[in-house]
Amino acid sequence: MTVSTHARRTRIHVTGAASTAVRPVLESPRRPARVLAVFPAGVYLEVRTELEPSVIAVITGEATRLPNSVLLAGPLPHVTVGDDAAVGDRSVELGSLILRVRRWWDPAPPPTPIDRGRLAGAGAILARPAEPAPGLAGNGAVASLAAACAEGWLLGAVSAAEQLVGLGPGLTPSGDDVLAGLLVTLRRLGTATGTERAVWLADWLAAAVTFDARTRTTPLSATLLHCAARGEASPELIAVLRGVAGEQALEPALRRLRRLGHTSGADLAQGVAIGVGAVIALGGAR
Repeated sequence: MTVSTHARRTRIHVTGAASTAVRPVLESPRRPARVLAVFPAGVYLEVRTELEPSVIAVITGEATRLPNSVLLAGPLPHVTVGDDAAVGDRSVELGSLILRVRRWWDPAPPPTPIDRGRLAGAGAILARPAEPAPGLAGNGAVASLAAACAEGWLLGAVSAAEQLVGLGPGLTPSGDDVLAGLLVTLRRLGTATGTERAVWLADWLAAAVTFDARTRTTPLSATLLHCAARGEASPELIAVLRGVAGEQALEPALRRLRRLGHTSGADLAQGVAIGVGAVIALGGAR
């Protein structure tokens, strides 16, 4: 870290590691941005761009590493919602901070092949009641989505998914979190098990829920849906899918995921459970 003093303000220069999901925005020419939300361990920036993701999370090591994150090894500057910022040319300018990206990390590591026989046991664990309960527990659209995905019924799945986009309060509504967990699971486990129908379903659902996400949900949640459409997720969600594959213990990973946010982790886990059930069902379909 270096500090330089100018006539107007003191600038703090730091380096960071960024998700490859935000590489197109970070490597494009410098663009204005604004502070969308501020938390003790992170700041969300909305970039004025047509590229996705349009929201970038600048976080410290204490925050959840969302797939649209830039991680810095130091404290965040004092900023408030609505403050100006800038993103591009591999850097983020935020208050007194100038963050230069030097390293990249992958929010969608390649899945390893999975023995399809493992999925039933994992599906049973995912289906157990747990606390906190998902934000949309008992919602009819969620049940319809699960049934349609298991049948490989595209029209039914798209219709149910469109009811869930933006459904619920907060920066990441519960309906979006369920969809994000489902999209990542269908794509990763479909690829890992050779279930082409699941990947096909992920492609079509991704196109449907991202088409007008910017107008139907929050800017952050729209960004995360675009990330999920490409199979990009937080390490906590990827760890659960590795647990499903037998690469690590599933239940501890599931507990860590469910602890995220108020119900965001539980909603993501519900989407994973729907996705695992669909891959099991579609793997035996012809």
